Amino acid sequence: MVMSPHPFIPRVERQHRLIEELRARDHRPLTADRLAERLGVSVRTVERDVADLLNAGVPVATQRGPGGGYVINTRNRLPPVALDPSEASALVAALVAIGPRASASAQSAMAKLIEALTGDQPTWPPS
Repeated sequence: MVMSPHPFIPRVERQHRLIEELRARDHRPLTADRLAERLGVSVRTVERDVADLLNAGVPVATQRGPGGGYVINTRNRLPPVALDPSEASALVAALVAIGPRASASAQSAMAKLIEALTGDQPTWPPS
């Protein structure tokens, strides 16, 4: 088992998985019990993670009672997003902090951000 150098990495990875589980449901509710089972954590951990995501502004909707659960209100396809270099750099720093190879999504995002930041700029030192 590989131990993460940062104690918050498992939490970030779990929250990413939680978002992906909800996103894959295509606006159909998923209960805390089912999420806990899929993520291998307690229902309380799911509730805490959802609360953290909500506090961060992630659009998770909740409904109590029969037929209820959690739904994430996101699009299936994203429109082009224009970031300025400092915003892209902030995302690169965040990916480095959690480990840019933590998932295929993180690797892809990192590659896109680096390409956007560097593009066809001359390299240094010059050859």
